[in-house]
Amino acid sequence: MARKRAKRLSREQKWWLVLLIGGFVLILYFSLLNKWQARQEETVATVKYDAFGIQLPSGYSIHGIDVSVHQGPIHWPSVFGMEEEDTRMGFAFIKATEGLNDTDKRFHKNWNDAKEAGMVRGAYHFFLATKSGKKQALQFIKQVVLKKGDLPPVVDIEKLYGVKPALMRERLKECLQEIESYYRVKPIIYTYADFYERYLGEEFIQYPLWVAHYFQPDKPRINRSWQFWQHSEEGRINGIRSKIDCNVFNGDSLKFKQMLLP
Repeated sequence: MARKRAKRLSREQKWWLVLLIGGFVLILYFSLLNKWQARQEETVATVKYDAFGIQLPSGYSIHGIDVSVHQGPIHWPSVFGMEEEDTRMGFAFIKATEGLNDTDKRFHKNWNDAKEAGMVRGAYHFFLATKSGKKQALQFIKQVVLKKGDLPPVVDIEKLYGVKPALMRERLKECLQEIESYYRVKPIIYTYADFYERYLGEEFIQYPLWVAHYFQPDKPRINRSWQFWQHSEEGRINGIRSKIDCNVFNGDSLKFKQMLLP
């Protein structure tokens, strides 16, 4: 008796089979990813260090950190509770937005959790010189609600991205002015010491400055006044798995309180 030939799948049936298998694989992947992320959230509170892991500059009483989605889950009570030789991290700058449309995926959680833990918080926008300054300001304003006791808003400018310096300055001014008009407080500029002196200078002297300058023992080398100094990107803080940027405020507690929103 002749053996029956197996019936072949049509092209359409093959595509449906591929889609079915692909869908199953995606569901399985996201299920496992969600479980892993939930586990990361649950266990981050157990992340502990013996010390901050860096030499903190002397002569400063107010220390803080800055974070973004790159730090992953953060257990803010552990951050605020860590203390080494009477020093703790009392404030945090938290990334909110970037460019025209990007909102940091952990901003709202970090923003709320930091406040609940007792941290003084500030929000920053990562500025892209290739985009409209006003539209970038509106993106930040759309996402960030500042309250009494918060730090002034921050605009982080680090690169030209091929834009001519004059056009970058024009767009940056647009952004700063729009933010100042909305929140009724002068925003802080964050940048590297070298970038500030090469591209910003006297035109932006009226704005508070948060300057990044690493490997300096006592203070950043910059020829103007500054309010915050990002002195290291190698810190270790309880409740955070990755290395962290560490900062100091240039002043005492009274001067710090005067910077906060009324």
